[in-house]
Amino acid sequence: MVVISIIAGYLALMNLTGFAMMGIDKRKAVKKLWRIPEYTFFVVALIGGSIGTIIGMHLFHHKTRHWYFAYGLPVILLLQVALIVFIAKSPLQFSIM
Repeated sequence: MVVISIIAGYLALMNLTGFAMMGIDKRKAVKKLWRIPEYTFFVVALIGGSIGTIIGMHLFHHKTRHWYFAYGLPVILLLQVALIVFIAKSPLQFSIM
């Protein structure tokens, strides 16, 4: 159970980070300040923050016109879900001492 709690905490942190980054970058865009690089959003999404990044993108109406965000982030999420399903259905047994 401890491992699941650690993974859940990590994913919550990454999704909160992705969500916050969209809001911060939107505010900076409106004020014409220094911006967060676009690849940073994809890195956060790839390492577990895809849901928060997608929600932030739509809530803040930020990066929604860029096709690589509109299609790329959902593709990352689908690949992550497919990986989780594959691992869950795998005949391999994972055990931690």
